[in-house]
Amino acid sequence: MARRDGGGGSGGTPALRALEAAGIPHTVHAYTHDASSDLGYGLEAAHALGVEPERVFKTLMTTVDGVLTVAVVPVTTTLDLKALAHAVGGKRAAMADRAVAERATGYVVGGISPLGQRQRHPTVVDESVELFDAVLVSAGRRGLDVELAPADLVRLTEAVVADIARG
Repeated sequence: MARRDGGGGSGGTPALRALEAAGIPHTVHAYTHDASSDLGYGLEAAHALGVEPERVFKTLMTTVDGVLTVAVVPVTTTLDLKALAHAVGGKRAAMADRAVAERATGYVVGGISPLGQRQRHPTVVDESVELFDAVLVSAGRRGLDVELAPADLVRLTEAVVADIARG
């Protein structure tokens, strides 16, 4: 996979700057976000970019026993909160409040990237990530995704890989 600047230099998003700083090969994919789309951000990205939806992963901010936790699952699935809690040794998980998620990550909902967040949070990536040579996640804003190797995503986010997606 070729590394392209595509906005990843000093003017890029924190996610792209994190990838560049770590020397991780990646490809930036931009598309025009359609605010009127009813597909959801991730499925809209897959459709607009012409990639298999199973390879596009969404980033969800949750709390596990009161601790902000990042969950990364395919856009074609839903997050199993109980499995997420179990993956990090917790008891109870819930979706984080939108404003809390945006404040904690520095990104807006629909553009939250698991990479380059303001603070490091415990992160769990669904095990289906290992089925692919490359996956796409948000690059830090709506209409911008980044493609990278699953192992690089897991390494850079210091994620646990577990079965947390359903559907």
